[in-house]
Amino acid sequence: MTIIEDYIAKMPADRQEKLQQLYTTIKELVPKATEKMSYGMPTFYLNGNLVHFANAKNHIGFYPTPSAIEAFKNELTTFKTSKGAIQFPLDQELQLALIKKIVLFRVEENTSK
Repeated sequence: MTIIEDYIAKMPADRQEKLQQLYTTIKELVPKATEKMSYGMPTFYLNGNLVHFANAKNHIGFYPTPSAIEAFKNELTTFKTSKGAIQFPLDQELQLALIKKIVLFRVEENTSK
């Protein structure tokens, strides 16, 4: 079990499926990324922090950095966002197609440095 899988296993049962979907999606897109915990959150690392995610009280938090929030702001209008975070509501399906685009954007950012 990876450190991120261990994190997911410790979350409430009703959150595990979405967290696992998020984890699997990122892992499949970026198999060479290192998995670690950073700021207490599951983190994928590739030439620097790539993305973080976490279980929160009322949502699933996804943290792709401020540059990604800015780049995808027109596609994020239905979600609560902040400088570097997106909140995915618990009562909605995860937007995996959008998440994939954001992750690939971050890969491009981190590997073009």
